Amino acid sequence: MPAQVRSDDVYPSRVDGESRFLPRRDPVIYGTSGPLSPVQIAQYERAGYLFLPEFLAQDEVTPLQQEALRLRADPAITALEETIREPGSDTIRSVFRVHELSPLVAKLVRNGRVLAIVQQLLGGDVYVHQSRVNYKPAFRGREFYWHSDFETWHIEDGLPRMRALSLAVNLTDNDAFNGPLMVVPESHRTYVSCVGETPADHYKQSLRVQKYGVPDDDSLRRLVEYGGIAAPTGPAGSILLFDCNLMHGSGSNLSPKPRTNLFVVYNSVNNAAVEPFGNIPRRPSFIASQHFDPVQPE
Repeated sequence: MPAQVRSDDVYPSRVDGESRFLPRRDPVIYGTSGPLSPVQIAQYERAGYLFLPEFLAQDEVTPLQQEALRLRADPAITALEETIREPGSDTIRSVFRVHELSPLVAKLVRNGRVLAIVQQLLGGDVYVHQSRVNYKPAFRGREFYWHSDFETWHIEDGLPRMRALSLAVNLTDNDAFNGPLMVVPESHRTYVSCVGETPADHYKQSLRVQKYGVPDDDSLRRLVEYGGIAAPTGPAGSILLFDCNLMHGSGSNLSPKPRTNLFVVYNSVNNAAVEPFGNIPRRPSFIASQHFDPVQPE
């Protein structure tokens, strides 16, 4: 028997015995004026992402690179629940809530150039829903399977609508061989409902290996047949902005070069989280912030 869906849930998931494709019911672009050109806005609206090579200068990137290494090595940080390890290993996979753990990351979050772009795309004031550094060490960095962030943020965190985006900052060079982020262009226009009832405390496993809230093979095949796969690669300092519903993932790093990326999730203050739509307890605040104060630019 299907689980009951809330009357205010326009994007139900994990309630049926099979996956479904639902049309997007929200805009992609919410703002008007800003630093992005009409061509860049059109690219983001059509494909669901925008890649800006070498957006940050070297003197901005180097301190962030050093900070990512410090976070991973600091015993006070690694002892926190915010530090996630690889399955079956003590290797650090991610550190969450870095915009509150690091003044340098907090400064980047408030970077006026970044914030102006985000506010143009989301149409006004935003807050940080989530931040993290993802590490992929050389030779053994593990994959992040295909997923739409919005499906999880909607079901497990309570984000009502698609009015959020991710900023990914290359802290190391990202190339074809060290497990770069891959995206399915135009997949942001289709919401893929997933199968399976969410287990209790799902986040404790999903941050290491996600098994619920991921699309089935047939759904992925259909999305890729339509939009293809792109891997926006570039040097350290490049940034990728992508819509909350864009299907994305990354493979393992088999190369001798590490890959480290910083992610900041901006959500509109007009789209603040409510009770999770999966009828489950909300995830901890280090994964899904409950502080909705607007980010103020530097």
